[in-house]
Parts: sequence; C-alpha cells; structure tokens
Amino acid sequence: MNIKTAFICYKNLWFKALGLLLVALGIIGIVLPVMPTTIFFILALTCFTRSSPALEKWLLNHPRYGVTLQQWQAHKVVPVKAKCYAAIGMLIGFIFLLYSAAPIWVIYLVAAIEISVMIYLILRPSSPPKH
Repeated sequence: MNIKTAFICYKNLWFKALGLLLVALGIIGIVLPVMPTTIFFILALTCFTRSSPALEKWLLNHPRYGVTLQQWQAHKVVPVKAKCYAAIGMLIGFIFLLYSAAPIWVIYLVAAIEISVMIYLILRPSSPPKH
C-alpha cells in the first residue's frame, strides 16, 4: 500500500468515525431540549459525503430528517422551525450558563458564538428556491 492510498483510507475512516460521533450527538439532542440536533446531522452528512456513500444515503433518506438534510445539501436551506428551535435551545442553554459559576470570559465567548450562529442561520434561506 502506498502512502497516498493509506492516507485516503485513514481519512475516510476518520470522517466515518467523526460522522458517527456527530450522529450520536444529534440523537442526544433529540432527547435533551437544550442541545441541537439538526446541526449535528448536517455535520455528519458532510463527513459521510466525504467518506461513505452508504451512510450519506442513509441520512438523506432518514424519515424525519432526510428532507431537511436534502434541502441543506442542495440549497443550504434552514427551515424556519429549525431556526426557532435553535434560537430557543441556545437561549435556554445560555440562561443555564448565566446561573452557573462560569467565568465571565466564558459567558462572553458563548454569547459571541451563539450570536454568530444565529446571524448565520437567519441569513440562510428558509425554503428552497422556486423554479
């Protein structure tokens, strides 16, 4: 096995493992209201697109998240419902953070990240373009 083949093999294994970890985090997000779900599945889809057509197809055909992931992959669409859930989840998480003993710099960092994520989500289209 030459170096290029070995690199591709390890890269694919790494992307599959990361994708599976992200799916696990997405499943946890289904149960925990303050943890997101869709973003983990989007990131997993990105990993599977680079490493495993079978796992990519599995996510794209998922009965609950498949359509959302297909719209994301084709048009970078984030439905209004997902934007609202993301905002509510981040707000709840941030409120918990405010009541924790976190250092002030952590609170500011999380606030900056969450504001950046919300700006990004707001700027994404909410439905596919009409043809």
